[in-house]
Parts: sequence; C-alpha cells; structure tokens
Amino acid sequence: MRVSKEKLKELISNKLHKAGLTEEHAAGVADVLVHADARGVHSHGAMRVEYYAERIAKGGITHNPNFTFEKTGPSSAIFDGDNGVGHVAAKLAMDEAIKMAKENGVAVVGVRRIGHSGALSYFVQQAAEADLIGISLCQSDPMVVPFGGAEPYYGTNPIAFAAPGKDGKHITFDMATTVQAWGKILHARSKNEQIPETWAVDSNGEPTTDPFKVNALLPISGPKGYGLMMMVDVLSGILLGLPFGKNVSSMYHDLTEGRNLGQLHIVINPEFFTNLDTFKEAISQTMQDLNDIKPAPGYNQVYYPGQRSAEREAAYEKDGIEIVDHIYDYLTSDVIHNNAYDHKSPFAK
Repeated sequence: MRVSKEKLKELISNKLHKAGLTEEHAAGVADVLVHADARGVHSHGAMRVEYYAERIAKGGITHNPNFTFEKTGPSSAIFDGDNGVGHVAAKLAMDEAIKMAKENGVAVVGVRRIGHSGALSYFVQQAAEADLIGISLCQSDPMVVPFGGAEPYYGTNPIAFAAPGKDGKHITFDMATTVQAWGKILHARSKNEQIPETWAVDSNGEPTTDPFKVNALLPISGPKGYGLMMMVDVLSGILLGLPFGKNVSSMYHDLTEGRNLGQLHIVINPEFFTNLDTFKEAISQTMQDLNDIKPAPGYNQVYYPGQRSAEREAAYEKDGIEIVDHIYDYLTSDVIHNNAYDHKSPFAK
C-alpha cells in the first residue's frame, strides 16, 4: 500500500487526536513519524501509531502538557516535557537550542520527563537546516545485555548527528547502540519475517532468528557498543536527574503511567569556529569524496551517511510511501486501541 506524505500525516494525526492529543500535538507527532517512513525507517514510522494511541487513551501521555523551558546558563537549559509526547517536546527543545547556539556558539539542552520521541534524525536535521551541527541522544528502557552479561541493563540508547553541506544537503547519521533498534524487531514481526541471528538473543541468552522469541538485543561491536550505551544513559539520564539503567520505565509495561525519559540536544554553531561557507564546502566535499571512493567487491558505490535515506525520501515523494496493509487498515479504522500492548513483559514488545 502506497500513500502520499500528506495523506499519511492526515491519517496519523486524526488517529492520535481521536486518542486524546490536541490537534497541534497530534500533527507534530505525525510529522516526525512520516519523516521516518519517508526515509525508509519504517520501524519508527506509522507502525508506532497503535502503541501511541493506546498509551494516550489510557493516560500514560499527558494530553495537554505544561511545557517549561529554563535556561541554566548562557549555553545550557532544561526543557521539561510534563510527560507529553516526546516528539513535540524534543522538537521544541531543539528550536530553543538552535536559538541559543546562534547567539552563543554552543547549546546543550536537556529534555526531561518525556515519552518516546521517535527517529532522532528529525531533530538533528532541524539544526542542520539552520546551518548548525546537531547531536541528539536519548535513553530507552532496558532490553540489551551488556557485553559479557546474560541479563539486560541498558536500552538501545540511540545517537544522531547532522551537519550542513551546500545546496540543502546534509550528512545525517542516526543509530541505535545495538546491532539493530527494537523497532526493527517490531517491523520484522509486522511482516512475519525472520531476523539475522546477530541481532538478538532468546530467554536462554542464545541467538535467535525468530523476532517473536527475542528477549534481549545485542550491543553493536560488543564492548564498544556497550560503552556507547553507557555514555548515552549518563548524558540523557543521570545528568538530568532521571531514572537510569535498569530503572528506566518500560515502554509497554503499564500504559497508564508516564515514562520520565530523558534526551539531550547538543548544537554547535560552525561560525564560532570557522567560516560557515568554508565549513559547508568541506562537508559537501566530504560527501563527494566518499561517493568517489572505489567500491569494494559486491558494492555499487560508497554512500555518505544519510544519502540513501535522502534518496528514498525523494522516491517516496514521487511514488508515495510504502505502508504495510494492516497498518493502513488500522489508520483508516475507527479502532483506537485493542489492548495489544499494555502490561506486556518488558521484553514482549
């Protein structure tokens, strides 16, 4: 099933508004989800709507939150999300970080007490579109075994980065600190497909290719990914005075409660370090240099980070976004939720 970006935004926004969000916040969430789907990251797109709608309807997301923004220094601030939808809070916090970085060169904004905020690439691209460097990282609930361990402690704890080049093109990098994000497991479940055995383990700690038997994910590159997810948890959890590690609330365990998640935006203004045009020229040259590298056997070319997502977005703009049929059926139905997620075990996501 293919639908236009505009139609998909309308369907998602309508569903979330019916679940209880204000029209403004429903549209804000829809914008972030369609961004993910348009770039081919379907694990963070429309497939998440049913979960969001159930949590919204059950009161686990504040319908009309009282957002507050407090500067704690010339280049630092805290945005409190009042357990509203993370997508909207993170976007508004990035807007504030951009203003601060324009004025002072650097901004570090902590986003406290929010729900799941979706694809971090959306927020770092806000910065890149303003001719700034954007970095964003956030914590998530424990579902990853630390290197050498048999029990989960950290979450997938993603990191994203974007930098502006010329002609509106950006380098954009968005990754989970696991071999794959949890959303990829959900996407495999939605299509009833197997997963590579390097992604996750079952309840016995053994590798599994069955997405329905996944009990925990694996960190990327073993101890290196483990170290990165620790860093993310410190910067987006402990630094903001929030629950951390195994204490981060489950995404699915009790949908009537807020999640109190943390996110950190770091924005850097190149003009405080070098000439902006020179910087953007160098980023564009980096893109071209990477494209010009001789590809290894089995590869057609080398892509710069974010290039293939941008190409998918251009293709979807022309032909419509591909949505799994049962997700489209849900979006166009009168159903808000069917208790598909609430009170699942922390790993039965």
